[in-house]
Amino acid sequence: MRLGIYGGTFDPIHYAHLVLAEQCREQCRLDEVWFVPAALPPHKLTSNISSAHARFDMIELAIAGHPEFRISRIELDRVGPSFTVTTLEQLKSQDASRDLFLLIGADSLNDLPQWREPRRILELATVVAVNRGDRPLPGTQALRQAVGPIVDERVTFVSMPGSDLSSTEIRKRVREGRSIRYLVPRAVEMYIRENHLYEDSEKDASA
Repeated sequence: MRLGIYGGTFDPIHYAHLVLAEQCREQCRLDEVWFVPAALPPHKLTSNISSAHARFDMIELAIAGHPEFRISRIELDRVGPSFTVTTLEQLKSQDASRDLFLLIGADSLNDLPQWREPRRILELATVVAVNRGDRPLPGTQALRQAVGPIVDERVTFVSMPGSDLSSTEIRKRVREGRSIRYLVPRAVEMYIRENHLYEDSEKDASA
């Protein structure tokens, strides 16, 4: 199985997340894409993010009806920070035949050398760096210096339509009482409204 792994806070999930996942599924010929909400992002240990339950529910609502999209609780059920390398090792140990593809925003490629065990990440999965619109592609020099020539074989690029949509912007709009219609799936919009998410304070989570 060619399995795409898409991790993040998803606070909340929005249409740019879904477009990214679909473009990777199509362009990389993935059998499935698994959304993996982080329980405790290592770089946001002090952040005020929404509950795992709420973020899981919103993803489930957003991907309903897409037969190749799944949601995984692998990081939510694990104690401690949600390190990507640990998730990939766990998924590989469950089924060694899985061909793993780690989906990330192209702008995250420059940060990858600072992630835990970046070389091991590349050994476990092909990194799919997704570029929005016509933005210049990031270089791989820093990553290559950190992990070696494995980068040439294990990093690929995918393009998606340009979008500046972010979870930060959606939370801000909710807090200000502005519409988020057509920025998130309708079911997610209703969930946010019914559960009064993001109304009182800014959530410092990933876009």
